[in-house]
Amino acid sequence: MMQSTESQIKYFIETLGCPKNQNDSQFAMGVLEEAGFLEAASPEDADFVIVNTCGFIEDAKKESISRIFEMAERKRQDAKLVVSGCLAQRYAEELSEEMPEAACFVGVHEYGRLPEILKSLLEEGDEKKPIYTGSCDIDILESKLRKLSDNPYSETIKIAEGCNNRCTYCVIPAIRGNYASKRIEDILDEAKTLASKGCKELILIAQDVTYYGKDIYGEYVLPKLLEELERIEGIEWIRLLYCYDERITDELIETMAKSKKVCHYIDIPLQHASDKVLREMNRRSTNKSIREVVKKLRNAMPDIAIRTTFIVGFPGETEEDYGELVSLVEDMKFDRLGVFSYSREEGTPAGERDDQIDDKVKEMRLDGIMTRQMDISLESNQKKVGKIFKVLVDGMDDEGTYVGRTSYDAPEIDNAVLFTSDRELSPGDMVDVEIIDAFDYDLIGREIR
Repeated sequence: MMQSTESQIKYFIETLGCPKNQNDSQFAMGVLEEAGFLEAASPEDADFVIVNTCGFIEDAKKESISRIFEMAERKRQDAKLVVSGCLAQRYAEELSEEMPEAACFVGVHEYGRLPEILKSLLEEGDEKKPIYTGSCDIDILESKLRKLSDNPYSETIKIAEGCNNRCTYCVIPAIRGNYASKRIEDILDEAKTLASKGCKELILIAQDVTYYGKDIYGEYVLPKLLEELERIEGIEWIRLLYCYDERITDELIETMAKSKKVCHYIDIPLQHASDKVLREMNRRSTNKSIREVVKKLRNAMPDIAIRTTFIVGFPGETEEDYGELVSLVEDMKFDRLGVFSYSREEGTPAGERDDQIDDKVKEMRLDGIMTRQMDISLESNQKKVGKIFKVLVDGMDDEGTYVGRTSYDAPEIDNAVLFTSDRELSPGDMVDVEIIDAFDYDLIGREIR
C-alpha cells in the first residue's frame, strides 16, 4: 500500500529535454522536499513517479510518450504516475483521454503546487484525472527552492521564463507564455547561494537571454546583470545560452570582452541564412546582419567559440535557400553547430502551410550541413594541438580517462577533453591540460602542472 504520511511519501522525477527542464525539475524536487517528501532511488521505489516531458518538436514528443509508458511499466502497481512539463502543458486534455496510466497532468508553471497536488491524489483515489496548467506566477520565478546535487560545480540559473518572439515554427510561447524576467536581486541571491555550495560554472538560461529585463526594467540589461554576477566570489565561469543575434549589442560584446569570468562562448540559434526563409520564420535577422554580428564578436574576442543551430526543410525552402545556408556555414566556420530537420507543429503558422518539404529531402540537407561541419570542427580542433587550456573536470569514463571541458564548451552539448593525470581528480576541479591530439568533436590531452 502507498504510504499515507508526508514524511514517508517518496517521489521519483524523470527529466527529458533542455536545461530549462532540468532547472524545473530541481525546483520541483526542492518544493517537494521542503514539504517533507523524500526522493526515491528508483521509480520502483517511489509512491509518485513524475515524468517531466519535452514537447518542443515531434521527436521530443515521441521520446516523452515512450518514457511515460516505460515509467508506467516500471512503477509499483499502487504508485501514481504524474505527467508534467511541456507535453502536459500543451496536450493535457488529449493525453488524459489516451493515457489511463497517468493519475494527473501538471504544466510547466505548476511545480510550486506539487505537494498539494500529490496529496490531493492520495485523497481522491483513481477516479479523477486532474489537470493543472496555469499561467506563469512571478512568485514561482523568484523562489529559491532548488534541490542541487551533492557537488553543484556547474549549475544553471533561469533568468527568465517564456518568450515574446513569435517564430512561425515554434510553440514555446504557447507552452511557456510571454517573456517574464526575474529581478536582478533574486538572480544574484540565487547565484550567491550556488557559489556558497561550490558552484564554479554559472550557466544563464532563458528562451532568449538577450531580451532579459526589457519587460520589467524597460530596457535590455543583460550586460548589467553580467557585471553584477562577476563580483560574486567563487564563480569562475559565466556562460550564456540562447542569444538572439539582433539583440547582441555593442554593449553586450564589450561587457563580454572585458570580463574575466564571462566565457568567450555564445550560443546563437540563427535558424537559417536565406533572407526569404528568415522572413517567413518571422526572424528579425538577415544574412548580412548575421555575418556582421559574427564579425563583431570575433573582432572583440578573437578566441570566441560561437555555437549555433539551423533548421533545414522549412516549408518552401528551395535549393537556392539551402545553398545560402551552406555558404554561410562554410564562410563563418562556426565553432559548434547543430542542425534540425523542420518539425511540423500544429497550431503554428508554418505547420499550416501546404508547401511542406519531403522528409528525404530534409534528411539529405541535414546530412549535407553536418558533413561540412565535421570538417570545420576537425580543422578547428587540430589548431588546438600543442596548446594548454584550463579544463573543468566533469568525471571519468569507463576506461579511467578523465573527461572535462574548456571554457569554450557547454556541458553535454559541446566538445569534451579526454585527458590523463598522475593524480586523483574530482568533478569540479579546474586543471591545465595540454592538447596532444584532436578528433572531430573531442580533444585528447594530459594535465600539466
